[in-house]
Amino acid sequence: MSIFKAYDIRGRVPDELDEKRARSIGAAFARFLKARTVAIGRDVRLSSPALASAFGEGVRDAGTDVVDIGLCTTPMTYFAAGRYGYDGAAMTTASHNPPAYNGFKLCREQAIPLSSETGIREIERMVAAGPQAPPPPQRGARTPRDIRSDYLQHVLSFARSIRPLRVAIDAANGSVGTIFADVAARLPITVKPLFLEPDGRFPGHEPNPLRDENLVALQALVRDSGADLGAAFDGDGDRCLFVDEAGNRVPNDLLTALIARDLLSRHPGAAIVYDIRSSWVVREEILRAGGKPIRERVGHAFIKKTMRDHRAVFGGELSGHAYFRDHYYADSGLIAFIAVLNVLSASRQTFSKTLAPLRRYAATGEVNFRVDDKDAILEEIRRRFADARQDTLDGLTIEYEDWWFNVRPSNTEPLLRLCAEAKTPERLASGMDVLLGILGKPG
Repeated sequence: MSIFKAYDIRGRVPDELDEKRARSIGAAFARFLKARTVAIGRDVRLSSPALASAFGEGVRDAGTDVVDIGLCTTPMTYFAAGRYGYDGAAMTTASHNPPAYNGFKLCREQAIPLSSETGIREIERMVAAGPQAPPPPQRGARTPRDIRSDYLQHVLSFARSIRPLRVAIDAANGSVGTIFADVAARLPITVKPLFLEPDGRFPGHEPNPLRDENLVALQALVRDSGADLGAAFDGDGDRCLFVDEAGNRVPNDLLTALIARDLLSRHPGAAIVYDIRSSWVVREEILRAGGKPIRERVGHAFIKKTMRDHRAVFGGELSGHAYFRDHYYADSGLIAFIAVLNVLSASRQTFSKTLAPLRRYAATGEVNFRVDDKDAILEEIRRRFADARQDTLDGLTIEYEDWWFNVRPSNTEPLLRLCAEAKTPERLASGMDVLLGILGKPG
């Protein structure tokens, strides 16, 4: 399977991705952008320093200057591209994947992402073809730059009248641990930390907060310490997921609704973008707050483009990515963390009570099904639910007055991904009975 994915470049080190290949990818990236200067950052993985250096050497081979911003989070590379006017940026990371993996997240000027449709596929072709032109007369230069102070000021600019709160933090030994203490020191919060020390072996647990097993320690810490909330970051810091004061996971689509409502109080009439898996609650709350709800396909490249097209103030995905117009339309776990502190400070209620009015539907979350013929199953679902409203914005969405579901095919695996929601648990159960008869058992 190719290491060139829909939204990034990622593979096992060194059998799928090594320094030689990283150098080739760096050169192709610089040539594709016709860049003068790009920023390069890296996460805490043990393989990241060597791969980032090799990628940078490839960029320099193309005659492009490198600004090395060192150990950082992925949102810091987006910030570097946007704030300093670089022609692009590359983050050496495999995000939430296990330690054996690594790769690159790429963007162009103003943090505009590269996806398979907007550059990654062409970079793959260029790497396979090799250099097609003589080397430039002069290699690019390499300059280190410490952006921490500027980024810290940027992140803190999102804070508004935050009240004293007790917060449990699980940094998963990832990159956010390199800057979180500086952020927390400037906020009126008391922090109970877990796995805050950056360690590319990820000894605490896999840096993927979407998996329930990776939240167990945080949930226990919240309950034992009497914290007002818990926050869990992923490996490269572009996502932050939350648990309430009782340790219960906060659904990410409900979080989108909360943050959207808060931002719309200061940006009346603004657009908010959300993905097709999100609860009916999201649209309802955006409309109630006077905003413009815009539903979009799953994936950061689609969300960011639509946000730019509509100058949306915010965007959210069920996966936990939260996007902010004032962060160059990019995602940031730290800014999402501050946005939640803003919400709780304004509500003056516990997290669970703040969320309670939004918990008005029954939902499955995203469930995977392994199938042999994705197209045949989708056609069967289309036929079985022919009396419903149907759309194909992303996979197949079926909607009735009292329940809806979306089924999307995976780009890389023989999987269909299902999200379903209903006005009552009983209606959800009856609908799922039909779907399970078509899809089989989850797995």
